[in-house]
Amino acid sequence: MPVKHYGKAANAGLKLIGLSAVAVLVLVAVAWLAAHIGAFILAMSGVLGGLWVLFVVFTLYFFRDPNPNPPDAPKLVIAPGHGKVDTIDTTTEPEFMGGECQRISIFLSVFDVHVQNAPVTGRIAYLKHNPGQYLNAMRADCSKFNENVLLGIESVDPRDVKVGVRIIAGLIARRIVPYVAQNEAVQRGDRISLVQFGSRVDIYLPKNAKIKVRLGDKVVGGQTVLAAFE
Repeated sequence: MPVKHYGKAANAGLKLIGLSAVAVLVLVAVAWLAAHIGAFILAMSGVLGGLWVLFVVFTLYFFRDPNPNPPDAPKLVIAPGHGKVDTIDTTTEPEFMGGECQRISIFLSVFDVHVQNAPVTGRIAYLKHNPGQYLNAMRADCSKFNENVLLGIESVDPRDVKVGVRIIAGLIARRIVPYVAQNEAVQRGDRISLVQFGSRVDIYLPKNAKIKVRLGDKVVGGQTVLAAFE
């Protein structure tokens, strides 16, 4: 007559054998996949290498940072960004400008330089990051909804003039990197920020500024004259 608990030890042994069989099958499957995936990667190595080289070239091109050549004449406002002027209008900017002002909006494609420059000499009197969405920056109204950074500059040339610069993230641009801090002094043409990939830069000017650009103009950040004060 079988003793109590007869066969339990054998069952435990069989379970271990079953687990070991599963482990062996898993290892064989992993080895098979590794061999085939490895062979595929090796076969595609030339394509992958070519794509990486293209990525490196585009990244170096995108993050290029040419030295600006700002004009020396007084009472000028120069472009804070590289790109195409697609909006010139009157708007309301309450945070820094304190009300109605002129706006020039510059669209930056992925092929434009994405370093921004100080439009005037003065002091960073206001700096605020505004979280938001990432709508297509080709929309001129995206500043109402998209993540952006507003820089307010109290100018010393021309003296006692407020100039606002709003750096706006776009559909691809997901990061704005200010180079300046509040109360920091800046010279016309100084680098003030970087925005990564397609985006937009708005500049706010007092109503007495004389606009010197037209819709469709291509402007160079830190160099092209946008407006002047008389």
